[in-house]
Amino acid sequence: MKGVTGLIVAMSLGVALLLAPAAGAKDGDIRVAGVCSTPATSKLKLSEEDGGIEVEFEVDQNRNGVRWRVTLSQNGKQIGSRVRVTRAPSGSFEARFVAGNRAGADRFVARATSASGAVCTARASFS
Repeated sequence: MKGVTGLIVAMSLGVALLLAPAAGAKDGDIRVAGVCSTPATSKLKLSEEDGGIEVEFEVDQNRNGVRWRVTLSQNGKQIGSRVRVTRAPSGSFEARFVAGNRAGADRFVARATSASGAVCTARASFS
């Protein structure tokens, strides 16, 4: 009986954690997972900011000191670029942009390329 009770408690806790909102998340935020060509992860977050759209693109490869070139496109047009380097403690970086909020849905594509040729991309729309 102890094992069953423990299992039920563990499952309940897991469900509660899955349903809890992410720290700092606001209603209306869009969060998507990206795709990477190497053992890395990427994610894109879009949120409203003072009439514009805040775009945060994160890449985590668990390796410090790797240089990446990041570009952001909105509705097919490149609107920004940054160079970022992965840092401790997690071997990740974040690139932040603020874009204009155009009429209708805005489609964003964030892309990061390392010197070794690794590529991470993420796509999301904001309306």
